[in-house]
Amino acid sequence: MVNSLLISSTKKSSGKTIISIGLSGLINKIGYNVRTFKKGPDFIDPSWLSLASNRDCYNLDFNTMSQAEITKLFSEKTHNMDFSLIEGTKGLYDGISTDGSDSNAQLASLLKTEVLLVIDCEGMTRGIAPLLEGYKSFGKDLRLNKVLLNNVSTSRHESKLVAAVSQYTDFDVLGVVPKISNFISERHLGLVPTFQHPRKKKVLSSLISIIKDNTDYKKLLPAKPKKSQSDNKPILKNKHNSLLIGVASDAAFGFYYPDDLEEIERHGCKIKKIDLIRDSKLPSLDGLFIGGGFPEVQAHKLEKNTSMKKSIRNAINQNLPVYAECGGLMYLAKSIKFKNSRTKMCNVFDIDIEMNEKPIGRGYTVLEANNHPWAVNKKNIHAHEFHYSSVIHNTKKYKYAYNIKRGYGINGKKDGLIYKNTIASFSHLRSTNRFSWTKYFIKFIEELNG
Repeated sequence: MVNSLLISSTKKSSGKTIISIGLSGLINKIGYNVRTFKKGPDFIDPSWLSLASNRDCYNLDFNTMSQAEITKLFSEKTHNMDFSLIEGTKGLYDGISTDGSDSNAQLASLLKTEVLLVIDCEGMTRGIAPLLEGYKSFGKDLRLNKVLLNNVSTSRHESKLVAAVSQYTDFDVLGVVPKISNFISERHLGLVPTFQHPRKKKVLSSLISIIKDNTDYKKLLPAKPKKSQSDNKPILKNKHNSLLIGVASDAAFGFYYPDDLEEIERHGCKIKKIDLIRDSKLPSLDGLFIGGGFPEVQAHKLEKNTSMKKSIRNAINQNLPVYAECGGLMYLAKSIKFKNSRTKMCNVFDIDIEMNEKPIGRGYTVLEANNHPWAVNKKNIHAHEFHYSSVIHNTKKYKYAYNIKRGYGINGKKDGLIYKNTIASFSHLRSTNRFSWTKYFIKFIEELNG
């Protein structure tokens, strides 16, 4: 019986996400308090894990966080929980560093959590045994003795796999999942996030049923769940702060780290969610955060809301502090071209956006702050980018907030367009000790307010 579990595999696209969503959803449904996490930078999988657990999902990322921060966040967010589940990325021993210092295995070792290895068993029978033995011997300090057999085609296939695991290894087969249809449709960045999926509850229900019918999930759980627990409220760092920060939250924009938003609240700010599709105009705000998402998919709806676009353009021209990431940058452009259709956006920046079939920037970025309006002077800001969009410049020239040391950004050299008190970049920041962007943004707003 374990209270924490990291779900990993030997490679990507092995079914980790579907298993993680279904398992956390089932555990939550039967009355246990479950907290979910996702290794690395990601917004889409956490949206599903949050839906399944009915609690915010938090990212654990060696690139933006120290080991001490990871341990602290994990400890804080699992306090009073019955069960914690971490969805890994790619394979158990994969990472950027060749020494494994940022791998899933390192995370499991750091947090002392048990590992469930999900194996895509298509085309495999007896060969699963040396595979499992190799993975176990490579990570001798890991709590690794559970396996879930995924993508199993027939009962005969299952019997051969189970026999091989039983005869040659000491792994416990936690479940055997048959081939299933792709419940969560894919788009250019992978899974469709919950804020854009029309049948998310039906999908979740199906995944829960699959896990319930095909796994021995009870082996993972304590005998009885604790009494209902609510999440801890942020401890205020500045009780006298009365700033109101708008956060775009709708079917187009929803890529936010929950602990970043919590950090804004810890500084005493209040958050006001803004629907850029349905709301007619901005309320009175001290600052605005437009995060990532898929505005190109909702482009026609965004285009039709001319009053909101005008409201944002006027607010920015009147020096409202605005921070826009990726999808937010696209929304502040003149237009977005997607599938041979061009739609008009806010026209804050004299640029056009074109969507491409292949990624333009994808992965970790390292930024150097330059001419940053928030008075930031930092050489190595670790962030990440995931965009298929490219910027077409027109006539106006802009200053940039960042030099690119790793990644692509806007043009391979620069990122962070600056106009008045607005920054729009492709890089997604994470507010951690290494770079607390929320602190700089709030301080910038406070200084403008005098």
